[in-house]
Amino acid sequence: MNVNKLIDHTYLKPEGTIKNIKAICEEARANNFMSVCVNPGWIEDAKQLLEGSEVLIATVIGFPLGANTISTKVFETKDAIEKGADEIDMVMNIGRAKQGDFDYIENEIRQIVQAANGKCVKVIIETALLTDEEKVKACEAAKKANATFVKTSTGFSTGGATVADVALMRKTVGPDIGVKASGGVRTPDDLKNMVEAGATRIGTSNGVKLVNNEDATEGY
Repeated sequence: MNVNKLIDHTYLKPEGTIKNIKAICEEARANNFMSVCVNPGWIEDAKQLLEGSEVLIATVIGFPLGANTISTKVFETKDAIEKGADEIDMVMNIGRAKQGDFDYIENEIRQIVQAANGKCVKVIIETALLTDEEKVKACEAAKKANATFVKTSTGFSTGGATVADVALMRKTVGPDIGVKASGGVRTPDDLKNMVEAGATRIGTSNGVKLVNNEDATEGY
């Protein structure tokens, strides 16, 4: 298994400084990870730090609550891409999902996909806050709206990825959409189990330990 290309090496803490961004970019370059995932304010710095490498720049939209207006998320998306983002990890409107308004969710995702103009869009559905029925409907909405991935978690809610959720998401979207497991993937066994359940990308701050087949005791 080519573990390094599964990993979105992630740093999203609000207290992060350029020192933290430099560190994850250096680690991502050294390990040839698929991407770094940073807050929008660090896109341009990460782009400069990773110049000449194959590592992509991912960023987050509507993060971490998903409660922004659609127009705000569309602006964020366009701005992020203009600044150099290659991939967009958007948080859907979780409250709208909880009240069963999946037409809203589909429309929201579709507008972000259009704003992304061909760039990869991952839809964070925040599985810890949803019932299984809501997870299925959210994944169906993402698929209808032509999202590239569905993603489990922000890492800022009550729980992260589980094998059961990844398996349910994969079953729902089928083979043609990516599934990203994020939050709580801290050991090589965790990673293996997520991949076997259907994950095609892993969001983690423990990428270096994972590629070195080591356990992490903390981190996203």
